[in-house]
Amino acid sequence: MGKEIERKFLLASDAWRSEVRDSVYLVQGYLLRDERSAIRVRIKDSRAELNIKKSLDGIHRLEYEYEIPLVDAREIIEHVALRPLIEKTRHHVIHGGHLWEIDEFADENSGLIIAEIELDDDAEVFDRPAWLGEEVSLDPRYYNSNLSILPYSQW
Repeated sequence: MGKEIERKFLLASDAWRSEVRDSVYLVQGYLLRDERSAIRVRIKDSRAELNIKKSLDGIHRLEYEYEIPLVDAREIIEHVALRPLIEKTRHHVIHGGHLWEIDEFADENSGLIIAEIELDDDAEVFDRPAWLGEEVSLDPRYYNSNLSILPYSQW
């Protein structure tokens, strides 16, 4: 069983951009989604994966991820996935010894930028960069699965 502890934050400034190590464009489509569970297919560069998530409380999740053939992922996204799709550029930033994934959303979620950090346990201390804004970990509107139901542009 895979478990993750993930915290999500809005950004207070664009200062993080000078710390970006690399970026990747992602497109993902959901096969099933509700307020707490999701099954999705994601394409990242030339790699594709099937991901199953169940939120336990907004911060803790069960997560299972499996690599699948890229051609299958493209067909699933084109013919099976629910609309709208989630498209975003994921920027990787190392700060305070932690990897931050900063998702800059496109299309119907354009204008939304979220920083995420995965932790090993609840008590893990992490340095909060000056560019970090309000925490939104417990707000389900910011789950990618929910952004594919009610996009940011419709808030």
